[in-house]
Amino acid sequence: MVTAYVMVKANTGEADRLKAEMVDIEGVVDTHIVAGDVDFIVKVDVDAPGAVKDVVATRIQAIDGIEGTQTYISMD
Repeated sequence: MVTAYVMVKANTGEADRLKAEMVDIEGVVDTHIVAGDVDFIVKVDVDAPGAVKDVVATRIQAIDGIEGTQTYISMD
């Protein structure tokens, strides 16, 4: 199992819509709206590192209103 934390920046005020869309993505296990430099922290649990790329680059970044992401893969 690979766990990753994705910092997500949004360019819209529709936080609830974005959160709902991210929660529906397979592999996303938790999504939090946060204050600070990013708008969301998303926890991803998948079987392989390549699947993290699929979740982030193919699914999360494709959501209308997502400005950018930074992904951190857990080492423990």
